Amino acid sequence: MIKVRIVIITFLLCCSAQSWAQLKYLCITVDDLPTVTYGDNSIPLDYTITNGLIQAFKKYQIPAIGYVVEGQLYKNNKLDSSKIELLRMWLDNVFELGNHTYSHLDYNNVPDSIYFKDILKGGLITSELLKRYKDTLKYFRHPYLHTGITAQKSDILAEFLVMNQYVVSPVTIDNDDYLFAKAYHKAYAQKNDSLKKYIGRSYLEYMEKKLIYFEQKSQEVFHRRITQTLLIHASLINSDYMDELAAMYQRNGYTFVSQSKALEDKAYQEPITVYSRKGLSWIFRCGLSRGLSNELLTGDIETPNIIVNMANDK
Repeated sequence: MIKVRIVIITFLLCCSAQSWAQLKYLCITVDDLPTVTYGDNSIPLDYTITNGLIQAFKKYQIPAIGYVVEGQLYKNNKLDSSKIELLRMWLDNVFELGNHTYSHLDYNNVPDSIYFKDILKGGLITSELLKRYKDTLKYFRHPYLHTGITAQKSDILAEFLVMNQYVVSPVTIDNDDYLFAKAYHKAYAQKNDSLKKYIGRSYLEYMEKKLIYFEQKSQEVFHRRITQTLLIHASLINSDYMDELAAMYQRNGYTFVSQSKALEDKAYQEPITVYSRKGLSWIFRCGLSRGLSNELLTGDIETPNIIVNMANDK
C-alpha cells in the first residue's frame, strides 16, 4: 500500500510539474507591415516575406497580429494595390491587423496634434479592409515604443487613444531584431548564403537568450510568469526563420496566444508612473513604477558587435 501511495504521489507531482511548465504564454506581434525591405520593393520579395511569416504562423497555430504603417501602402503618392494584397493575405488567413501610425513618427519629437492626426490617418485603409472581413480596428502600437516622456504627454496620448477606441499593445520582449534583419538583407542582396546562415543562427541564439532574460525579469517584477508579448518586424530574416523561432519558443514551454488573450494578464493593467525617452519593455516600465531601481535594467542581452557592424556598414 505504501508503495502504491508513493507511486501515486510521484505521478501527481510529475503531472503538476508538467502542468506548471506549460503555463507559459506568448503573443507574437509583427510591426511595420506590409513589409520591411530596405528599399527593395519588388513584389516577389514582398510576397516571400509575407507568405513565409503566414505559413509558419499557420503551422504552429500562432494567432499573430501585424501592425500596419499605412504610409508604406503608397507608391509615388498613389495607393499600391500589391501592398494592399499583402494585407489581404493576413486577413484571408484570419490574422489580425493593428494601427502603427501612418508615418511611423516618434512621439518624443513631434507635437501632439501632428502625432494624433498621423494615428487617425494610419487607420483609414486598414479599417476599411477589416470591415470586409467583419472586423474592426482595435489595437495600437507606439512606434519605437515611445509613449510620452512626461506624465502629461503620456496621459494626453492615452486619453486620445481611448477616445478613438484603441487598445494599446505593450511589448515585454523588446529586442534588436531590426539590426539582424538589416545585416541579413545585405547578405541576401549579395547572394551570400553562408553569411545569411551565420546571421540566422546568431539571431536564433540571441532571441532565445532574450526570452530567458525577460522571463527572469518577469519574476523580479511580478514574482510570476506573465504572458509575454514579443515584438518583431515583417522582415526577410523573420520570414525565413519564423519556423525555427516558433519551435524554439515551444521548446521553452510556450503556448501562443492572441493579442486580446495576452492583454487579459493583469500585468498589462499596471499603473505607470515613471516616464522615459527610451522605448522600454513593459516589464521595465512596471518595475520602475513599482519603485525598483535602475539595476532592473542591467544584464540585458547585447546584440553581437559583428551584427551591429554589418547592419551599420554602408
